[in-house]
Amino acid sequence: MKFNLTVIAAGWRGDALALVAGALLVLAFAPVGFDPLALVALFALVAVWVDATPKRALWRGWLFGLGMFGLGVSWVYVSMNRFGGVPPMLASALTAAFVMALALFPAVAGYLTTRLFPAWRTVVAFRLLFVFPMIWTLVEWIRGQLFTGFPWLNVGYSQIDSPISGLAPVIGVYGIGYAAVMSVALAYYLLVVNDAKKKPAGIALVLIWLVPMGLGRVDWSDVAGDPFEVSLIQGNIPQDEKWLVENRVRIMERYANLSREHWKSRLVVWPETAVPAFYHQVRPFMQLMAQEARVNGSELLVGIPVYNESEKNYFNSMLAMGGIDGSYEKKHLVPFGEYMPLPSILGPLVTFLNIPMSQFSSGNGESQLLEVAGQLVGISICFEDAFGEEIINSMPDATLLINASNDAWFGDSMAPHQHLEIARMRALETARYMLRSTNTGVSAFIDEKGRIKSESPQLVEHVLTDKVQPLTGMTPYVVFGNLPVSAGLLAMLGVGFWLNRRRRKALAANAA
Repeated sequence: MKFNLTVIAAGWRGDALALVAGALLVLAFAPVGFDPLALVALFALVAVWVDATPKRALWRGWLFGLGMFGLGVSWVYVSMNRFGGVPPMLASALTAAFVMALALFPAVAGYLTTRLFPAWRTVVAFRLLFVFPMIWTLVEWIRGQLFTGFPWLNVGYSQIDSPISGLAPVIGVYGIGYAAVMSVALAYYLLVVNDAKKKPAGIALVLIWLVPMGLGRVDWSDVAGDPFEVSLIQGNIPQDEKWLVENRVRIMERYANLSREHWKSRLVVWPETAVPAFYHQVRPFMQLMAQEARVNGSELLVGIPVYNESEKNYFNSMLAMGGIDGSYEKKHLVPFGEYMPLPSILGPLVTFLNIPMSQFSSGNGESQLLEVAGQLVGISICFEDAFGEEIINSMPDATLLINASNDAWFGDSMAPHQHLEIARMRALETARYMLRSTNTGVSAFIDEKGRIKSESPQLVEHVLTDKVQPLTGMTPYVVFGNLPVSAGLLAMLGVGFWLNRRRRKALAANAA
């Protein structure tokens, strides 16, 4: 080895480095957003894994996960304690349990990286360049699917402003994550491993960064009409005041007055559950707003819960009014926040946590499209934009994407900024404008390259107005989604087992 990392990675030092590296990775994501730190953190993780036993790699992967999720999703505590009314000790315990559970994913990645394919265990290059990037990305993909999925802090999101983000329209965020992890593995191989035949690895490393730069210059979509003006109404209603009945009229008047100042916009968008009441309870008010918009040549898109009298259930909805009336009901609900898993067992927790509107039903409609301002718009509500494979369901018909969120649950924590970063990736993957309308920020206009055109200040009453360009066309990611990456990873896993079997037979034959 050119550099002796054995001392650094040995014993408790390696354990401490894993924990620190996990926390360092978070700084590559918004709001800090220094993307090279993701590569540095993963490089450190490779250093403490490469010579570790499977058991030690499992432990260090878990420590890495503790640092990563302990800092990166600390906003769960803010949500439960500050706005959910959960006592500090219990909120701390629940947050810690959540973090420790999430930390199992990098722990499993470490174990599998060092445990799979035992016949190749002495071949460092094989584990670095074949096994590590494959297993890490596969585990991230599984985390995005298991138990409804939690794809937060996937490595690919940290690279939204790096050159490899050009891969997004082709192979999506998981493809970017794989490229980032592979580049770390190649760098470690080139800098640390003693091997004379490194030229191919060097060429591969250069190509991983050059090819996406070229792809980033490709225009994946075409103009689909004239630009038009949209206003995003950020009411800035504190979460702990929002659902108090005595505040209902004041909240609705705030949104109404802010909207009336912007009827010149072709479309006015209110955020998720902007109206703290069921639609049938405030129907006259909403009909009045729709009529005002229509008279002034504008249209409204409003976040409001809708109660289904016949089925006795309710939905987290976005209603289009003032033009062609329509509704979208949120499909991908947040566990514990919008519905309670295993209600017969966990039902009492709903009462204890006292979370308003915590028993939504999932929307049954297949389409995510609403026709507003003369355009077919792909709608997502809050957490739904974290799932690229769901956003592309509105493609290629959607000429514009709108995400309505209520990030007030997370105060001034990192969560709203991380959520904005995720929305930027969806815009880049689909080559469409993405509009984020939020209650307390960050509201934003994002162009088809994932760049922020304009954004609101956070935690203030604000109306963000800008022009959007309707677009058409299909990126490779829109056509294939995550299938190429997930299928490719599973195919690589199968090839790995096949290679391991052949090598084991060869070793046995040589020993004989």
